[in-house]
Amino acid sequence: MLLMCAVIFGYMYFFGPSEADMAEQQRQRDSIAAVQQQSKQLAGASAIDVLSADEVQQIKNVLLTMASDSTRSQAGIDRDGVHLAMNGNSLVGSIALADTTFDFDEVLAATSSTPALHNQAVAAVRKATESYLKNGSFANFLSGSEQIVKLHNDSIQLEVSTKGGAITRAQLKAYKAFNAPMVEVFTPGENEYSFTLSNNTQRFETKDFYFKPEQVSDSCVVMSLDLGGGAKWGLRYTLVPGSYMVRMEMEQSGMNSIIPININSVDFTWHQKMARHEEGKMFEERNSGIYYKYYGDGGDVENTSESGNDDKDIKDKLKWISTKNQFFSAVLIADSLFSGAQLTSREFEKGTDDYQSYLKDMSIRTSIPYASDKERPASFYFYLGPNRYPTLSAMDQYSPKEDLKLTKLIPLGWKLFRWINTGIIIPVFTWLGKFIGNYGIIILILTILLKLVLSPLTFKSYISQAKMRILAPDIAAINEQYPNQEDALKKQQKTMELYSLAGASPFGGCLPMLLQMPILIAMFTFFPSCIELRGQAFLWAKDLSAPDKIIEWTGQIPFITNYFGNHISLFCLLMTVTNIGYTYLTMQSQNQQQSMPGMKWMMYLMPIMFLVFFNNYASGLSYYYFISLLITIAQTYLCRAFVSEDKVRATIAANRAKPKKKSGFMARLEEAQRQQQAMLREQERRKGKNRR
Repeated sequence: MLLMCAVIFGYMYFFGPSEADMAEQQRQRDSIAAVQQQSKQLAGASAIDVLSADEVQQIKNVLLTMASDSTRSQAGIDRDGVHLAMNGNSLVGSIALADTTFDFDEVLAATSSTPALHNQAVAAVRKATESYLKNGSFANFLSGSEQIVKLHNDSIQLEVSTKGGAITRAQLKAYKAFNAPMVEVFTPGENEYSFTLSNNTQRFETKDFYFKPEQVSDSCVVMSLDLGGGAKWGLRYTLVPGSYMVRMEMEQSGMNSIIPININSVDFTWHQKMARHEEGKMFEERNSGIYYKYYGDGGDVENTSESGNDDKDIKDKLKWISTKNQFFSAVLIADSLFSGAQLTSREFEKGTDDYQSYLKDMSIRTSIPYASDKERPASFYFYLGPNRYPTLSAMDQYSPKEDLKLTKLIPLGWKLFRWINTGIIIPVFTWLGKFIGNYGIIILILTILLKLVLSPLTFKSYISQAKMRILAPDIAAINEQYPNQEDALKKQQKTMELYSLAGASPFGGCLPMLLQMPILIAMFTFFPSCIELRGQAFLWAKDLSAPDKIIEWTGQIPFITNYFGNHISLFCLLMTVTNIGYTYLTMQSQNQQQSMPGMKWMMYLMPIMFLVFFNNYASGLSYYYFISLLITIAQTYLCRAFVSEDKVRATIAANRAKPKKKSGFMARLEEAQRQQQAMLREQERRKGKNRR
């Protein structure tokens, strides 16, 4: 058996086709397949597709049914380039393709000299007819002419289209975009939402239908569909006076003749290409995404990833869903709830036209409770406005049973920093805004107030730093007295004793930093999100919510352009220079030890790093840090004026003369030293035994 297998495989190896032969055979097979495919395409192109007599009669039945509807003045199929109507007992119309228009008689005759285009026209007729058949009672509303109804109040103006019965444009009167006179939260062609009604066999997309408008007032319109037989369905839009809130209510009657009572939900889809509103895209894109709140008073607010693509499939109930960017949001708030949601957020590829004009491509699909026998089965509030804390906080009045937490749309940092912003910074900032119109002055006053509040602790720590500077020669003398490693605890004991006699603390300089860090970080999150600063000029800065560019270029700086940008911001530059000066002042007041030779240049490197990372941030933030550092430097010099070297040394002498009472810390330090010395003696004793 082994010999037989060897002979067979040997024969196949030596006498089988070579790789070149197999490649040639494959080429021949591919050529034959290509010829056969081309023959099929030519045969298909030359075959003329014909509408059958049953299909023609079906089209007539659709048109006759539509003509019997008393709500329509003219019956006809008008969809995707297909325009058909009845003329007596005959069908008339046209089919418009990309570059060619066919008369319907020509399509029926099937004598076209371009079979491929003719077949496309026939396919378009079938598709349009199928669409009308599928939509049943709603088919009458698949064709029509689009009308725009305008609504407005003091804050917002809307355009509601009869095509789909939806809001297509929402403009905010008080806010300008970098490329438009008004910010548009909704823009035609970039925002689309639709309800999907269904029975046991059909699904009806409201975006496909032409509604009949009934404008009640300048702030209210009803978009309705009269389905015949007493069945009606529509949407009522009402602008809340002086607010960015729009009331959207689903209205219906007799719908249980079309939608069975066992259908208990309606699907809702919302797609938005979120347009840019700010000149600088980085922060606007970084703060854009889909936000949502879980149903219930304790429900948390979460969001899709704001950096990169993201998909979420949510099974729990939701109270509201929002498309949100840096300064503006569109929030759909259900009176009842949303039954889960599928969320998709996509970034646009760099280098494309969409990348320059838009932030994200976002899609939302959810469902809401529905009953066909109720007059108003569903209702919502649509918030279309700015991410302004007092405004969003006031929206809770529209949901008395549940805290909406709309203020979570504003990124104000983690819990501690958010508490500082919402409990201190924003109330003071808002209060000052009632009396002062210049936000540069408001930031200055706010900075001074914060510094005054922290001044007692700050002065105490600065005085401790000044004492440490005076004690530097004494500490150096102690270091020289105890140079060996085994005397480390003794050296530490003497050093701490010196600190105690002088009333100084080596940790005193850390206290102001620890106390100010939460405030500094809170302000870091506050300024880029503060819409009040948007468009506000101060000195050379045209917009305190954007960088104050004094020099710009088009080239790229390797590694840092994504952070630094293509410009230099003057407030950031001033902050950096001031920070370097403050670092020098701090270094002079501290005892620099030889054991950390790299600390000095690292301290000077930090301000340069801040320049790189803060250059692209809001100029209001850099201005705040600049003013804060100037005040800190002034406080440092003021403290030095109150601390006399002679007084410190006199205090040390007086304390040395007093009876010494060991503190708990000193007692523990001495005990630790005693234990270490005992341990060292034991180690030396063991080493001596080992050598012997």
